[in-house]
Amino acid sequence: MRISKKKFVYLISPNNIYPQFYQDLKKILNTGKVSLFQLRLKKYSFEEKIMIGKKIKKICKKNNVKFLVNDDPNLSKKLNADGCHLGQKDISLIKARKIVGSKIIGITCHNSIKLAKDAIKHKASYIAFGAFFSTKTKKVRFKATIKILNKAKKLTKTPIVAIGGININNYKKLLLNNANLLAISGYVWNNKKYKPLETIEKLK
Repeated sequence: MRISKKKFVYLISPNNIYPQFYQDLKKILNTGKVSLFQLRLKKYSFEEKIMIGKKIKKICKKNNVKFLVNDDPNLSKKLNADGCHLGQKDISLIKARKIVGSKIIGITCHNSIKLAKDAIKHKASYIAFGAFFSTKTKKVRFKATIKILNKAKKLTKTPIVAIGGININNYKKLLLNNANLLAISGYVWNNKKYKPLETIEKLK
C-alpha cells in the first residue's frame, strides 16, 4: 500500500451519523488530504451499516479515498470495501484474508513491537500504534510513545499509522517521527471550535 505524503489523514467516522455528515464528508475528502476512511460504528445494526456504508463508499470512490470497515471482514466483503481494520481481539489476520482476499487489512498493535512483528509476518497492509495522546473517542488502555514509531520504521517498509488524541497541536510531531498516516476522529467530528472541513484544512 503506497501513501502519498500529502494524503496523511486516515479519517475515522463519527460514532453517530448526523444529518449533515455526508455533506461534511464530501467537503473533507475533496481537500485531497485523506488517504483512507474507516467506517467505525458500534451502535448500529448490520443492515444500517450496509446502508450507511454504501453512501460513504460512493463518496470515497469519487475522491480516490480507500474505504475500510472496522472490525468486520464480512461487512467489508458485503460492501465490496477496499479492506478492513482489525483490533487484537477481532478475527485473526489469516482468517480475515480468507474473507477479503488481497484487499487492505490493517492491524492495531497498541504499543507493542512484538505485535507489529507478528502483523508484518502475516503481511498486514499497515500497522497502527497508539494511543499517543489522551482521547475521548475510546478508552485508552495502551499508551504509545514516539520511540515506537522510530523502532517500527527500522523494522519494516509497511506503512505506520498513529492513533489517539491527534489534533492541530500535536500532529506534526508524529509526521516528523515516521508516522505515514494519522488516524483522526474526535478532532474532526467533535470539535467545539471549528467545523469538520476547517479542522482538516488546518492540517498543513
